[in-house]
Amino acid sequence: MSSAPTRFHLRAPYRVALLLALTASMPATAQVTSDPVRIEQSVRTLASDLFEGRAPGTRGEDRTIGYLVARFQALGLEPGGPAGQWVQKVPLVHTRLGRPRTLRFDGPAGAMPAEQAKDIYVSTIRPDDSARIAAAPLVFVGYGVTAPERKWDDFKGADLKGKVAVFLVNDPDFAAAKGEPVAGTFGGRTMTYYGRWTYKFEEAARRGAIGALIIHDTAGAGYGWNVVVSSGGENYDIVREPSRLTSLALQGWVAGDTAERLFSAAGLDLAKLRVAARQPSFRPVTLDRLSFTADVPVSHEQVDSYNVLARIPGTERPGEAVMFGAHWDAYGAGKPDAEGRIYRAGANDDALGIAALFEIARNLKAAPAPKRTVMFAAWTAEERGLLGSEYYATHPVVPMAKTVANLTVDILQTAGRAKDVVLVGAGQNSLEEDMARIAAAQRRRITPESLPERGLFYRADHFSFAKQGVPTLLSMGIAGASDLEQGGTTAGQAWIDVYTGHCYHQACDAWSSDWNLGGAVQDINLIGTIGAELANSTVWPEWKAGSEFKAIRDKNRPAG
Repeated sequence: MSSAPTRFHLRAPYRVALLLALTASMPATAQVTSDPVRIEQSVRTLASDLFEGRAPGTRGEDRTIGYLVARFQALGLEPGGPAGQWVQKVPLVHTRLGRPRTLRFDGPAGAMPAEQAKDIYVSTIRPDDSARIAAAPLVFVGYGVTAPERKWDDFKGADLKGKVAVFLVNDPDFAAAKGEPVAGTFGGRTMTYYGRWTYKFEEAARRGAIGALIIHDTAGAGYGWNVVVSSGGENYDIVREPSRLTSLALQGWVAGDTAERLFSAAGLDLAKLRVAARQPSFRPVTLDRLSFTADVPVSHEQVDSYNVLARIPGTERPGEAVMFGAHWDAYGAGKPDAEGRIYRAGANDDALGIAALFEIARNLKAAPAPKRTVMFAAWTAEERGLLGSEYYATHPVVPMAKTVANLTVDILQTAGRAKDVVLVGAGQNSLEEDMARIAAAQRRRITPESLPERGLFYRADHFSFAKQGVPTLLSMGIAGASDLEQGGTTAGQAWIDVYTGHCYHQACDAWSSDWNLGGAVQDINLIGTIGAELANSTVWPEWKAGSEFKAIRDKNRPAG
């Protein structure tokens, strides 16, 4: 649908003393100092109706890419994409479900119609003209985890071919009561990757299932049903070879109350099965005499979307790169909200992150040229499953072994200056010490994320790099209640509650005169300074013992 206009191919207190000792090899680097007025101007532009909600493969994307390239070029950066271009093409398949011809469960008492977005929410990433499932048996697979290193297997060899797998959201530790054998096996309340919906769909497909449904509950998912249904039946995936297409004709969610009725119809007690699924002895349970049938038209197209890549070349080690990233995409047009707004433009998520990249780039370009190359990436299709960053991470311009670190900005709090900075994914890598040291220089302290069970570490573009062994750091304002200078953590939590409860992925994620960018400026300066230091050092951040990503980096450790 979208093509690359020729303009895209332009070539042009903490124990501070201890922390300082731990990072003694870091050079003295000018601190990044961002300008809230410039940030506001960038956000207001990107979140304006001109960009039509910045959905991949739309006119809004064309305008967004042109704007991003022009801004990076005006800042004096060089193209950072393949073959000296400003962009990297990301071939996507875009699907959208039509009005279902059939969408129902069948049980002992007869047909149980399922209404899309009310009882279930499904989509597809297969480029087929219709999604068809004919009276497929349903199999409850608990949390759907296969983790040999944790001595855990929910499947026990069950055959899922041609069946619909039904999962619980999150992972077994999430709801474990104190004293249960499982407690701690999956990190306590901290979500592991096994708890992510992406993992569950991938596992169902690996086992040949024709469909996959996750039972929704707000606490386990970390967001309400309104967020689940916000994509309107559309989906995206990277274009894949036919042999690598998912087996899932439909994938998605089933509402909690609907799931209870289904299990009851099969003579099962879902509450008791939730408890059973928290034991390593759990075995899959077939929902006897219950099946799922669907016949839904699908429109599909290949969309050439684009990552925008810019760089400041290094003077001494140009082959090594420090990367800053944020995603440019949002959700495009949708149904009018109460104020008549149709564009879900993501002013905070993540136009504010893009504005942060501009500010960091402006600072670094004004400073003496860095010794390592600094890359700036504006990713496509983050909201569709981290697809733009995944594509780059598997088709990199700078090899992953030579990528020093990835520093990602995705949602910043807009309620004012804070006395702390929230750390996402504590215990992963040495960048956390850098964060603590720079935060201390700002007279701030580190606060661990307040709801690690939401798995935010796996829900932003930095994760695409972590999977390739690159140490990462994520700046995300909804990871925990900031201790605000005005109002403390009560005010910080109130901001999170309003944003995530009403505006996350909705049309009201728009620029507001109520925004106070003091805290966002603090976080931008912090992550920018960390990157500036790395770009002028010989330091290679390290994964900590116990991190699931350490072995990948160790295997591909750069020489010298």
